[in-house]
Amino acid sequence: MLTNYPELLKSVKSEIDNQVTLLLRKDIALKALEHSKLIMLSTLDDCIDFSNLYAPEHLIINTADANSLVGKVKNAGSVFLGNFSCESAGDYASGTNHTLPTNGFAKNYSGVSVDSFVKKITFQEISAEGMINLGPTIELMAEAESLTGHKNAVSVRLKNLKNG
Repeated sequence: MLTNYPELLKSVKSEIDNQVTLLLRKDIALKALEHSKLIMLSTLDDCIDFSNLYAPEHLIINTADANSLVGKVKNAGSVFLGNFSCESAGDYASGTNHTLPTNGFAKNYSGVSVDSFVKKITFQEISAEGMINLGPTIELMAEAESLTGHKNAVSVRLKNLKNG
């Protein structure tokens, strides 16, 4: 948990201690909590920055105006906004996917969704002007990789453009 309010930190710690006693799987929860942290930072922006570095599987933003922070979230598997958007709603009922990237993999991957099963094809079309602008860079990169055929594919086109 990240916060910039010391009072909240204390009350969350107290509430965790109270609620864990009510759980049927108390021992498992306590073991999981051994790896949890309550972290005090100076500002909400610091909290978001830290969260983006950590790339949590689940990110709950429970602030007065959670929506104002949405644009700052760069790395999270699934984000829950406001007081009523608990993780269990996302796991069971609110329509988001429960198969999410763990261990910081939210820096590189999204949760499984319909997009995971969509075939995507990329298209590109380079104009003569585009080849004139990009060609020398492509030649340089291909040469650096010793891919002479790739370089020549560009060099031939640049030569033809130069000669009209």
